[in-house]
Amino acid sequence: MRRPGPGPHSPGGRARRWGADDGAGSVLVLGLVALALVLVVAVASLGQVEVARARAQGAADLAALAGASRLLAFGEVGSSCALAGRAVERNGAVLDGCAQVRAGVLEVRVHRGTPFGAATAVARAGPASAREP
Repeated sequence: MRRPGPGPHSPGGRARRWGADDGAGSVLVLGLVALALVLVVAVASLGQVEVARARAQGAADLAALAGASRLLAFGEVGSSCALAGRAVERNGAVLDGCAQVRAGVLEVRVHRGTPFGAATAVARAGPASAREP
């Protein structure tokens, strides 16, 4: 007499198929998890670049204000740009350019490095009377 045990038929009487699609659900889940991880990394990378851009803009804004204040007080572009450069360095960025674009208006260009390239920013500062119409 034959003992009951695991065999090709399930207890309900239906035949169990051992086919090519066994484990396909696991592969699908692994693929979806991998896709989700890639998306998380991409979003985190974009966030990192945006933070670097915002910090570069903050450094440029502060440097332009500091430099323009000195420019208005002393009228010297060289010392104004030197002060702007120190402000940029203290904020973790690199000064790319500093110039007087009109009377009393200083423009500062900076960048901050990221693993994906440089985040750049430009800022201008000066008296309200020097605004463009």
